[in-house]
Amino acid sequence: MAHHGNTPAAWTGVTIAMIGFVVGGVALMMTPVNMTVFWVAAVITVLALPVFAVMNKMGMGD
Repeated sequence: MAHHGNTPAAWTGVTIAMIGFVVGGVALMMTPVNMTVFWVAAVITVLALPVFAVMNKMGMGD
């Protein structure tokens, strides 16, 4: 645990989640609210966890 999140797996997971949150926020600010884009953003955000887990198992999280 010497890296404290400074690993490629952590950075990639956080970046993907942040992109999902930003896209979701933009979708909610559209007039009218674009729910299709919002749900795509939700899927992107949820995909951050398996991407992190796979990269961690590949040794990029140590």
